[in-house]
Amino acid sequence: MNRPLRPKLYLLLKEEGYSFADFSKDLMSGLIVGILALPMSIAFAIASGVRPEQGLYTAIVAGFLIALFGGSRVQVSGPTGAFVVLVYSIVQLHGYEGLVISTIMGGLILIAMGLMRFGAMIKFVPYPVVIGFTSGLAVVLFTGQVRDMLGLQLARFPVDFVERWIVYFKNISSTSIYALLISILGVGIVMLWPKVSKRIPGRIPGALIAIFLSTLLVYVLNIPVETIGDRFGDIPSTFPTFRMPLNLGWEKIMQLVSPALAIAILAGMESLLSAVVADGMTGKRHISDMELIGQGIGNIFSALFGGIPATGAIARTAANIRNGGRTPIAALIHVLTLVFILMFFGKLVKLIPMATLGAIIAVVAYNMSEWRHFAKLFLSPKQDILILLTTFFLTIFVDLIAGIGVGVVLAAFLFMQHMSTSSKGSFLKKESEEINLPPLPEGVEVFDIQGPFFFAAVEKFKYALTSIHYIPKVLILRLDNVPMIDATGVRLLEEIWEKSKRDKTLLLFSGVQKHLHDVFKRSGLLKKMGEDKMFSNLDKALTMVSSYLDVKIVAQAATI
Repeated sequence: MNRPLRPKLYLLLKEEGYSFADFSKDLMSGLIVGILALPMSIAFAIASGVRPEQGLYTAIVAGFLIALFGGSRVQVSGPTGAFVVLVYSIVQLHGYEGLVISTIMGGLILIAMGLMRFGAMIKFVPYPVVIGFTSGLAVVLFTGQVRDMLGLQLARFPVDFVERWIVYFKNISSTSIYALLISILGVGIVMLWPKVSKRIPGRIPGALIAIFLSTLLVYVLNIPVETIGDRFGDIPSTFPTFRMPLNLGWEKIMQLVSPALAIAILAGMESLLSAVVADGMTGKRHISDMELIGQGIGNIFSALFGGIPATGAIARTAANIRNGGRTPIAALIHVLTLVFILMFFGKLVKLIPMATLGAIIAVVAYNMSEWRHFAKLFLSPKQDILILLTTFFLTIFVDLIAGIGVGVVLAAFLFMQHMSTSSKGSFLKKESEEINLPPLPEGVEVFDIQGPFFFAAVEKFKYALTSIHYIPKVLILRLDNVPMIDATGVRLLEEIWEKSKRDKTLLLFSGVQKHLHDVFKRSGLLKKMGEDKMFSNLDKALTMVSSYLDVKIVAQAATI
């Protein structure tokens, strides 16, 4: 029976209590992660095609509510790189109002998924799909940063992957050497800083160092590169205000069903993957269904307060763990840190160079790419390589949902094909050493079914059953090695029973264990055939045949 859904914070406070030592660790970690979340939230918002403060609003509102209602002990949520491509395309096609509506709808879907206990379904997403999707996403994410890293002056910035690269090559002559140098500096600092920070208590985020140094250089030396202020103007230092979407007509809602599903699926996958990573680092367990509900609540209110979609952020969650975060209180403190920065230092955000933000996200894309795992999968079976490449290229050239959806469906079809080849059925010989089958009278046939008896294997069983060219007096279907049966398999058994009635053949089932007995009972097949035609083993079925034909059949082994 499923346990009642309760937020992780509530369970921790109720069952484990909360000490001053716990608070000290959460406080230090929350402060550090809050500082780390600042550049990431701004960078992901800009890359998503919205204003920089909207990334901060997302980290504040969604981060607070998900920590309060989520199912993970140490998860930190906010805007992430996984959403950049999706959010950008929604904003370009439907405007920010469309993004708000689809995010609210996506949040409602996430809550419904949690209430229906869909949290465990993440384990059904095959590994090649996950790697193909994240690698493809990384390529698209990096592509979106080329403009800012090179300082290109573009009249238009298309959504399509191929069109973007065409525009880049056409405008390569407008590259700013200053922007390129600032980008190289940013990438170098973010990549090399972790080696330096190991010797520094608290591990100051490399992204923050890159922003501080590059902003200082640009400001002091008056370097001519585009800044946040140049593109967006002043950044407000006030808390976001509540705003309901105005255009809520039925036609608009129907247009946004697909984006809403995309947001829900992506948020669910990313948050649960992040929670699984956190579990591996801490040795604890998250509550997947409650995490989905928390993510849903966070996304709804993020949209209502001017934010964008949010999900569990793997990098910030890992930083929270490494810096001693113990409970969701650390994530709440990270939110308060962002509120403080927004209110007292928000005006300084406009001085940050766009090239630096592009460099930071380029490094995020590199880390997302999982290129080592991507390359390693080429040593896997051909089916896995096909799934990997299909997901990868669809994610890049079509969209995220096509990549995930087709990848999962393709994996399912290939799995069913594999399972159908492992299922087989054949008539047993009159004397079989394998199961010590005794000599059978003329007109008695035993058909042995092995493997899953499901729709993908039904045609194979139909063909095998026609391999005898006479009508037997007795037909026994041996089901000892059938681990599962679906509705298509049950229907075939009904057809065999109906044909047996017409041919006046006695049909018996042997090896009917509890799981099969329950299926036959629910489907009505048990009532049609009668309980006396189903046996737990072949020995008992043969005893029935002896009585029916008035002949003696000597069982030779208990393995029958």
